[in-house]
Amino acid sequence: MNTPRSGRPALARPDGTPLRVLVVDDDPDLAEVLSGALRYEGWVVRSAGDGATAVAEARDLMPDAVVLDVMLPDTDGFSVLRTLHTVKPDVCVLFLTARDAVEDRIAGITAGGDDYVTKPFSLEEVVARLRGLLRRAGMARQLEEGPRLTVGDLVMDEEAREVTRTGELIELSPTEFELLRFLMRNPRRVLSKAQILERVWSYDFGGQAHVVELYISYLRKKVDAGREPMIHTVRGAGYVLKPVVR
Repeated sequence: MNTPRSGRPALARPDGTPLRVLVVDDDPDLAEVLSGALRYEGWVVRSAGDGATAVAEARDLMPDAVVLDVMLPDTDGFSVLRTLHTVKPDVCVLFLTARDAVEDRIAGITAGGDDYVTKPFSLEEVVARLRGLLRRAGMARQLEEGPRLTVGDLVMDEEAREVTRTGELIELSPTEFELLRFLMRNPRRVLSKAQILERVWSYDFGGQAHVVELYISYLRKKVDAGREPMIHTVRGAGYVLKPVVR
């Protein structure tokens, strides 16, 4: 799958808060990749692997959009959608399915789905379609200014492509900026080398995961130099960005 590099204008809810999206797919790896791509847009994302969990998550999250697989272990996506509409009638729904038959597309739209993507698909396409659905439904607006990511005393202005810590400007290369942005969009979350490769470099280096280690070391020298560290290694798992607790 192709991974989007989020250079697009940021979208948010009309009140300026982050958009909320629920990803429903019984393939945990696919759900994780999709969720990561949507979090990279600055959105709040949750996932579910079956219909019952999806409905429970929807009641709690009240999502603006749902990415919904048609084939689920306990039911089908069409039944889940009917229940979701009783929870939040105006929710936007993008169906995902491995089935390509015309009747399945018709069934999805008839059930109240807004759009339909057939597997295999690109992450870029899913994100673009969701953005279009949310804007057309009036559930999202483009932020007038580029979003500012803040983790502790570390601040990133995505539009100006500037990073500061305790007010001091940090000069980063384009790749370092993208790596830090991914870390800052997932604070306190351990990110594996594979996830970082997929998101920042847009493909799998295979056995060359040392590239991640190299760029993490570059970031540490710039972000953590002379300060309490924010970038931490979780042995055997990956890396995590945490604000300094004072």
